[in-house]
Amino acid sequence: MAKPLPSSAVVRCGTTQPDLPGEILSAGPLTVEFDNGALRYLRVHGVEVLRSLAFLVRDENWGTYVPKLSKLQINRAQPGFSITYDALCQREGQELQFSARIEGRPDGSLSFDCVARPAATFLTARTGFVVLHPLAGTAGHPLSVEHVDGSLEAAGFPALVDPVQPHRNIRALTHEALPGLTVTVRMEGDTFEMEDHRNWTDASFKTYVRPLALPWPYTLAAGEEVQQSVTLSLAGKAAKSKAPENVGAAIEVRLGKHLDEVLPPVGLGLPAEEIAPSLQRLHLLKLAHPRVLACRYDSARPEVLADLYGYRVLCEQTGAVPLLEILVRRVDGFHEELERAAAHVREAGLKPSALMLCPEGDLKSVLPGGERPPAPALEELYAAARTAFPGVRLGGGMLSFFTELNRKRPPASLLDFASNTTCPIVHAADDRSVMETLEALPFQVQTARSFLGQAAYRVGPSAIGCRDNPHGASFTPNPDNIRVCLARMDPRQRGLFGASWALGYLATLAYEGLESISLGASTGPLGYIYRPMDQDQPFYDTTPGAAVYPGFHVLSGVARGAGQKLRAVSSSAPGAVRALAYGTRKGTTLWLANLTATAQTVTLRGAPNGTAWMGVLDEATFLAATCRPVEFQQHRQVLENLDALQLGPYAVAFLSLDSAH
Repeated sequence: MAKPLPSSAVVRCGTTQPDLPGEILSAGPLTVEFDNGALRYLRVHGVEVLRSLAFLVRDENWGTYVPKLSKLQINRAQPGFSITYDALCQREGQELQFSARIEGRPDGSLSFDCVARPAATFLTARTGFVVLHPLAGTAGHPLSVEHVDGSLEAAGFPALVDPVQPHRNIRALTHEALPGLTVTVRMEGDTFEMEDHRNWTDASFKTYVRPLALPWPYTLAAGEEVQQSVTLSLAGKAAKSKAPENVGAAIEVRLGKHLDEVLPPVGLGLPAEEIAPSLQRLHLLKLAHPRVLACRYDSARPEVLADLYGYRVLCEQTGAVPLLEILVRRVDGFHEELERAAAHVREAGLKPSALMLCPEGDLKSVLPGGERPPAPALEELYAAARTAFPGVRLGGGMLSFFTELNRKRPPASLLDFASNTTCPIVHAADDRSVMETLEALPFQVQTARSFLGQAAYRVGPSAIGCRDNPHGASFTPNPDNIRVCLARMDPRQRGLFGASWALGYLATLAYEGLESISLGASTGPLGYIYRPMDQDQPFYDTTPGAAVYPGFHVLSGVARGAGQKLRAVSSSAPGAVRALAYGTRKGTTLWLANLTATAQTVTLRGAPNGTAWMGVLDEATFLAATCRPVEFQQHRQVLENLDALQLGPYAVAFLSLDSAH
């Protein structure tokens, strides 16, 4: 009997938790989306001026509470609107309530007022308003800052990713959103400052309450009132703007010239705890064909020598080259620690292609102005590594986020390469925010290149889930299999969403000249091959035999293209459909990812005149892709019409375009 297809929600996102868009409200030229107490996508004359405006509550590990609303009232009386609600942020032993009022006025202005008062002592890393400006039309553009003392500063949104706060002591921010029209955001009730959210791949500049120089986490005493407000106002008159995009129209993907740059190697993370599961599923790992395996060496593990033997077998069997990540535990005795690691590597017969060093102290975040945890002097550490591992390429940087690389910039002239990972669920976990993080990746690469000099740059291993949490004591628990920030296991890793995000990630970084790109892991919470875990995995736990997640086929397919020349490709709506192309003049491989929850029609331009073959990862092929991966990869169909390719929600298409002879 054929296995029944799981629900569309599980196929797409690995969870039955809904993630529906909010309600659209308008006030004169202003439109907003009201989403569970927050305002999103604030647009004036159709142009986004704020990505989000919300009163947020974070726990002591920077995890974000999902508020439970009550007494919600929405008055849609045109030409404005008003909203009132009460909200509850609650977990075991902690509870905070706040009341909110939002008003949108006919002139396009808006006010958002909140009052919070804990009934008992409440521990938090941040409680207050957060304002997000989008990247489009802001990065590198002028900005007027009014400070809390009333002084004005002619400044700007940074072009490169700022490692610290670009602006502090903020009362109001003004920028030109449209020619002739300025938008002012005024924040009352506390001192605000701005950080560059691109550090964490968030596609925004974030202005928030409570300066980072103050201690965290902090305590709100019982009955202590937190009262804040944010207002948005418009000045001037906008020039006639272009008509908004025709929603639902076909998206044009245009193939351009063949480039000199090549597709970089695509690899996988290989945590020590995933060695045994990976060996048990070796035939699938071979099919994935990773070009690099990032192998963690941790001297604190008693079985570290066995780990190295396992890494050696997996690298030899898959043909992947080992990248040895050494977590340096000692501050003073690091010379001996590295010599011991080198002896273990020789005994195990592992031949690393490269070495990535990270002191233990750098696993945790250091806020701007904070004291860096004890760690060896990097110049001495790198010299000791060159001695212990002669002839091996040496890398430095972070095993965690770009944020830490940007704030703790290594002496790059002593390195062959630098590296960091990313995670798209640090500050927001809804589907659209996760996909929007792709916008920030090129800014991170440009910034890294500004201080790395001649050193190469690698990114990964990265997944939707959090590989390391440098901001708190642990990951956010996710026993309910839902979308939560800073969780290690994110359900979307197992769905079409995970495949679409992975292709979007690879397609974005492939054109940035990286030395390599690595995705999460072989198996486990960050993996692409299923194995049983302590947490439920809908559909997979009841699937007999080995299974893979849809993103496995993105990894497998793109990894096989390493070294081929890239081909320029553009999308008329890159936020909806992302593309990657590579190959020779005799044939091109083209990948397309629908980054949205709605079906998209794609028109392909610039394709060679010849035979086109296509395979699709979507709801119709989900069973074959996950349960019969070899058969799925062998199945292709001739494509007759390139003018109207249909991509379902979060679908991925892979096309072989052969030139006519």
